[in-house]
Amino acid sequence: MSTSTIHVGVSACVLGDKVRFDGGHKRSNYVTDYLGAVFRFEPICPEVAMGMPVPRPAIRVQELGNEIHLVDSKDSALRHTDSLNRVFEQQRGKMAALDGYIFCAKSPTCGVERIKVYGESGELLHRKGRGLFAQQVMDAYPCLPVEEDGRLNDMGLRESFITKVYVHHRFRHDVLAKPSAAALVDFHSRHKFLVMAYNPKMYQAIGRLVSGAGKEHLDTLFSQYLTMLMQTLSKPTNRRKHTNVLMHLQGFFKKYLDPQEKQELAEQIDKYRLGYVPLLAPITLLQHHLRKYPNDYLSNQVYLAPYPEQLGLRA
Repeated sequence: MSTSTIHVGVSACVLGDKVRFDGGHKRSNYVTDYLGAVFRFEPICPEVAMGMPVPRPAIRVQELGNEIHLVDSKDSALRHTDSLNRVFEQQRGKMAALDGYIFCAKSPTCGVERIKVYGESGELLHRKGRGLFAQQVMDAYPCLPVEEDGRLNDMGLRESFITKVYVHHRFRHDVLAKPSAAALVDFHSRHKFLVMAYNPKMYQAIGRLVSGAGKEHLDTLFSQYLTMLMQTLSKPTNRRKHTNVLMHLQGFFKKYLDPQEKQELAEQIDKYRLGYVPLLAPITLLQHHLRKYPNDYLSNQVYLAPYPEQLGLRA
């Protein structure tokens, strides 16, 4: 994996900056204390970047005619959409170098989901909107891993997001930096068991796409591949799928382990399946056997270490 710094965008209030409309913040200890140790954050508050003061009047998302606008909560004639568009254009240079984005939930600019959308008369139309800045980012970079701060408290969503960030980073540096069909094939080979751990059927579909490398224009192929890959990793995985991968990995050692070692590994995998031990337990044992019985193909599998161990996601 590339050792270059991983840049992740983040709503400034999530880092503790007092930039919210009421002068407060929404600091996430997990984001600042844990993710801050492995990511380089690129913070921005779109509303402050627009030139709005702190504190400031509340704003909201409103449907005016056939368009969605960002307006003052008390006077919809005061529109901020154009200013927000300018801020997004100013940030485009930074966006292209990001491998993820953590947005502040419930924000009319940064919320990813369940944002209130109002009608022309001020009535609440629905709660299915999205913050306008978040919408712009996601439209411009549809494969960029994004998540809201509060959803990172869910362990499955947390692991999925972090996994996607590191996969996105590797793809940019290992494939897009020196684009070739061979680079894609190598990338896919190294991510085989990681993808399998999330969705075995999608692994087969992605594999069929890669097998046709050379038939498609590279830009089209890369776009299709990354889209399918990010979609596959977006839904949290589970013990059953991990167990399936662990048993596949176990098969690589059947010619080398003695009966006692085979039994020990099988027991660790079964204990994980039953929920008695964390995923780190069988993974650690597999890595022990890999050091004892080297295998280049397995050593290059991202599944064994998809992100820094210090994050504790497998413990």
